[in-house]
Amino acid sequence: MGTAEARMRTLHERHADPVLRFLVRLVNGDHRTAEDLLQETMLRAWRHIGELGIEAENQRRWLFTVARRVAIDASRMRRARPDEIGAVDLSLLPDDADVTAAAEAAVLVRDALPRLREDHRAVLVALYYAGMTTAEMAEHFDIPDGTVKSRTHYAMRALRSIIGESG
Repeated sequence: MGTAEARMRTLHERHADPVLRFLVRLVNGDHRTAEDLLQETMLRAWRHIGELGIEAENQRRWLFTVARRVAIDASRMRRARPDEIGAVDLSLLPDDADVTAAAEAAVLVRDALPRLREDHRAVLVALYYAGMTTAEMAEHFDIPDGTVKSRTHYAMRALRSIIGESG
């Protein structure tokens, strides 16, 4: 193995994990994106390995600067390029009756939510509006998984009862 390869291996061994953790924070926990950005950062390091000093602190500073710039560039590219969509199968779209029924149901639920107990309302909002999983709700509310499930069950029962009274 040549000198450049050995320096790159050492650079990667010393700094890849801290740079990856930094990138994960920059991309709000998206590990795949952070790994892609780390790969681009290391590729740029490889291209400039001869210019990098041998001091670990200088290398680290350089890598973090490059990683931040790579993350900024990637973010700009994502914002600048609109999502591509293919042909839409219009038969998959709901008909007017389905849309109307869903809108009516949403209004009924919205009107019924304030009439629920606070703990029931909280789990339903977390589950259906915030899209939290049972495990996430258990952690968020600091209660066991089973309690989240039973509370959700009883909250749904209470919601049906309230909607039945008003409907």
